[in-house]
Amino acid sequence: MIPLLILALGILIVVGMIVGLRINAFVALITAAILVSLCAPGPWPAKIARVAEAFGSTAGSIGIVIAMAAVIGITMMASGAADRVVQAFLALLGERRGGTALTASGFVLSVPVFFDTVFYLLIPLARSMYRQTGGGYLGFVMAITAGAAATHSLVPPTPGPLIIADNLGIDLGMMMLVGAAIAVPAAIAGFAFAGWMDRRMPVPMRTVPGEEKVDQISGATPPLGLAVQPIVLPIMLISGKTVLTPLGESGSTGLQALAEWFSVLGDPNLALLLAAFASVALYVRMRHPSREAMGQLVEQSLLSGGIIILITSAGGTFGAMLKEAQIGPAIQAMLPAGADASGIFLLLLGFGIATLLKFAQGSSTVAMITASAMSAAMVVPESLSFHVVYLGTAIGSGALVGSWMNDSGFWIYSKMGGITEAETLKSWTPLLAIIGIVGGIASLILALLVPLV
Repeated sequence: MIPLLILALGILIVVGMIVGLRINAFVALITAAILVSLCAPGPWPAKIARVAEAFGSTAGSIGIVIAMAAVIGITMMASGAADRVVQAFLALLGERRGGTALTASGFVLSVPVFFDTVFYLLIPLARSMYRQTGGGYLGFVMAITAGAAATHSLVPPTPGPLIIADNLGIDLGMMMLVGAAIAVPAAIAGFAFAGWMDRRMPVPMRTVPGEEKVDQISGATPPLGLAVQPIVLPIMLISGKTVLTPLGESGSTGLQALAEWFSVLGDPNLALLLAAFASVALYVRMRHPSREAMGQLVEQSLLSGGIIILITSAGGTFGAMLKEAQIGPAIQAMLPAGADASGIFLLLLGFGIATLLKFAQGSSTVAMITASAMSAAMVVPESLSFHVVYLGTAIGSGALVGSWMNDSGFWIYSKMGGITEAETLKSWTPLLAIIGIVGGIASLILALLVPLV
């Protein structure tokens, strides 16, 4: 029982410091990692050193990717590329299907751009659509959330799914492909609920602070082909590496050569760096900024990315120290006969842990980091009857369930949308629960029907 007591101590420290003491997640996670390491077996001189080593290892694996994703997100906003993607969906689907266009836009943009930024970008369009149609405002706002929340929790390089892949040893291309496949039905379910909820609880569009500034979208937008390049380029390179690597091992000489090229170009660090260069180049082409202005924009994005790198690295360190505490063998010893063979119990457990952490401390990213770190300490991927990516998507889905007033997204949705707290509890909270539950069910079904092993 000692490993389980160490696990309980670690959870208590993380949740207590974040929720009770309102301390930054990085400080809470690194504190928990140090105390878990002190309680775990091993020589005393190595107990602090291994914390630093684990932190450096995690930061080394995800730091460049997160930093480049932050640069891509902010430069896509500044260049008008994000606006252009939205306009394309509106032109394709028409304003009568404005809700569908908003869901699709949020779905695509939330891959390289953080959820709150996507919401800031799209909420003026929801307000504009309401003015043109005279109704459906709540449905429009919820449609944005349905698309953006699904990919935010399931598709890298968003930090949560990225650290899930790193903690569980999932190939990033596989996480992208399977995460996107599961995010589609989850977003569709959320969109359907948005339409039903809009009919059941009509909400008028209210004035929000700074409405004049928010509702004004100005500046030329780039051609669609260039606008989507920062999104499509890394997905193609990383997914190409995932698909071509096994084919190149037994294929023709030409296929082997192609696989070798993609093994370099499809490395997530290089792929995201190339996408960042493309996004910055597009920003320069469209806005012709001074060197000082461009430097400040990139620096601003790196500062926001730096905080996320610290938190995700601390979460990975926490998971590594749980492994040192022998949490995995202790959990396996408690499982019923055959549970460790199918892995379904662990999939459901990962979903449940992420949900509890989300409800307790509010951050989906922290819930994903912590739940995946704990799951990595409990499971040996080779022992599962399905690919470990499904455990990752179950954790990402669970991290959406249980959102309420301790979630910053709750207040962004409420205040930027002009929706009361009571209306937000009735719309935002069940919407994210539905997206998460559908994602969890999809993960379970695919694990059983398409195990990928």
